[in-house]
Amino acid sequence: MSRISRRELLAGGAGMLATFSAGGLVAHQAHAASHTLMMSRIDHGILPGTITKDMMSFSPDGPPPVLRFKQGEVATISVTNTLDEASVVHWHGFRIANAMDGVPYLTQYPIEPGQTFRYEFAPPDAGTFWYHPHCNTLEQMARGMTGVMVVEEPEDPGFDRDLPLNIRDFRLGGDGQFISLFKARSAARGGTLGTVSTVNWQVDPVYELKAGSLVRLRLAVTDVTRVGKYEIEGAAAEVIAIDSNPLPSPLPARDIELSPGQRADIALKVPDEEGTAVKLVLKKKFDQKILARFVAKGTSSKRDLRELKPLPPNPVPQPDLNNAEVIEFVFGWSPEGDAPQASICGTLGYTFWSINRTAWPGDVPGPLDPLATLKLGKSYVLRLRNETPNAHPIHLHGVSFVLLRSNKRKLAPLVTDTALLLSQETMDVALVADNPGDWAFHCHVIEHQKTGLAGFLRIED
Repeated sequence: MSRISRRELLAGGAGMLATFSAGGLVAHQAHAASHTLMMSRIDHGILPGTITKDMMSFSPDGPPPVLRFKQGEVATISVTNTLDEASVVHWHGFRIANAMDGVPYLTQYPIEPGQTFRYEFAPPDAGTFWYHPHCNTLEQMARGMTGVMVVEEPEDPGFDRDLPLNIRDFRLGGDGQFISLFKARSAARGGTLGTVSTVNWQVDPVYELKAGSLVRLRLAVTDVTRVGKYEIEGAAAEVIAIDSNPLPSPLPARDIELSPGQRADIALKVPDEEGTAVKLVLKKKFDQKILARFVAKGTSSKRDLRELKPLPPNPVPQPDLNNAEVIEFVFGWSPEGDAPQASICGTLGYTFWSINRTAWPGDVPGPLDPLATLKLGKSYVLRLRNETPNAHPIHLHGVSFVLLRSNKRKLAPLVTDTALLLSQETMDVALVADNPGDWAFHCHVIEHQKTGLAGFLRIED
């Protein structure tokens, strides 16, 4: 996989800058883009009877679109920034070339207002993914810039319908307008929760589904903060994939714990009787909330979950645990005296968190040192140690890893890109460093990321 190094990116001079300003590394190619996104400010209705002002989207007309790809096929996405601030787009969970990963200064220059950047990649894995900004991240995501991506398997597994569900909160007051997007006190703890829960930008939407049919529900938690447990009530349903990777065998669709950035694919057998309602429920500490409803309509198709073909595993390399090097990472408080640097990509003004006693200074040109340097093709065990009383969903760009063990619970050997690290937990995960580049490594509670809990790993020859 060819790439332009971070050093070349930042020191390449006027010629390199012209390449990026003209639309990115593939701007010279004349073929039409597979998808077109327009970063936009919009007004849109979330709460009944109100219009929320100053939302942000990847469309000037409504919620961010669902992007669909074919596994292994080249796709191009043309992104135009019509905002009054810089941005980039990160493709969460995609194991693609580093130059296309969408992290300011680490992989590309920010896309300035009025500029267009053209991304090009061939997703190697099938499953449910999502996309979001990685510049002015809290502001832009909190105002709406999170969208779902679907990479279809080469062979149809047999569903009658495919339904992506973009699950996220907004921080709105009773008048439907934004309130403060975060509180410093909460950012230094678990994060600031939203006030209005939505699915596909709707409060408690109702979806009509063919009675007796088989539906693939793609749950994508694109929220900036909330960790929760999800459940399907009122129908036979099974979890068939977590974080884009198929499970060895299906599990009941209850108590599915998902943190920001994580996904779950659910096979739903719609009830046979017309009018029967099924619920997607978020289970909270003291109560539960209905997020969406699915109502059976028409004559039953009388399908059965056993008719579905198993999802094929993604081509993620298996780590060699017998020869893997162990690298430790400590997630903790920020050392005294650290302060965020001013950046075109914004700052919250605080530094609370760190990795290996080093707080991320912000999205700045650098030079910055990696948290660790990994040898291309070598296997590693990353030992993730959480010294804080708060949970942290830890996300690694560009590489998938497998869960090995924990000092607090039994872990299933899931392949993932985002792992929820509990309070005071030490977790071992394993990977093959198969994708060269500088890869962001951070907590996906965005307030934590923007106040220090971020860094990057370097994979090189």
